[in-house]
Amino acid sequence: MTADVSKNLTLAETSTKTLVASSSKARVPPRRPGFGTTGKNCIVKANHFLVKVAENDLHHYDVTIRPEVTSKLKTRDVMSLLVEQYGASLLGGRKPAYDGRKSLYTAGPLPFESKEFIVNLLQKDGNAGSSKPTRKEQPFKVAIKFAAKVYVHHLHQFLRGRQLDVPQETIQVLDIVLRTPPSKAYIAVGRSFFSTSLGQTGELGDGLEYWRGYYQSLRPTQMGLSLNIDVSARAFYEPILVTDFIAKHFNFRETSRPLSDHDRAKVCLLYD
Repeated sequence: MTADVSKNLTLAETSTKTLVASSSKARVPPRRPGFGTTGKNCIVKANHFLVKVAENDLHHYDVTIRPEVTSKLKTRDVMSLLVEQYGASLLGGRKPAYDGRKSLYTAGPLPFESKEFIVNLLQKDGNAGSSKPTRKEQPFKVAIKFAAKVYVHHLHQFLRGRQLDVPQETIQVLDIVLRTPPSKAYIAVGRSFFSTSLGQTGELGDGLEYWRGYYQSLRPTQMGLSLNIDVSARAFYEPILVTDFIAKHFNFRETSRPLSDHDRAKVCLLYD
């Protein structure tokens, strides 16, 4: 083998090693060629708001509530009471974000790996029309156990263009964090929030009315992490007696008239 051939082979091997990335996350896409060189600069206002994310890693905890609760509204009440009672002491002053199901997130670790709590939730007992409804406490056992770390570093790397893979898990967790405060004040439906305090309501007929609200979602953009907010509206049942609702929904003029089997089936479907 001549000296020139040996030298060329060595250069080829070095070049190949340089081109091989250590992982898919380390690959950087080619930069976009020059743009915005013609036309007139202008400012466009949009329903997007830049979000600054701290460097703190997030901690994910599994939550188990016994007896089991199917209502997300009730699970939030249980967890809100737990944070109110134990937040400053056993939770180390952390303000957790709860998804309403089985996941809890904190910015920084809790002072334990696994722990059980007992909370007594006040419940109203008796008929809604009763002049003296009684209140009783229902005990719940809440188990909180560390599950995993959610690394914010990957999100920062992606937003800086140093990582190709979108860190969807981190964005979803931050979405939950931002939904926690409005979930306590408004009625949450998916990514949207509704309340009679967010705008004028209106009657739709058949015992329904519309409420105004807003939709929010976190999205990664070329400028950084953005919070997108849109106006929204949704139909809700009117807060009226069931008998009045049935009369409106079925256009009954005489509420004393008995329901037919067909109408009874329709009522059951409405409240199923």
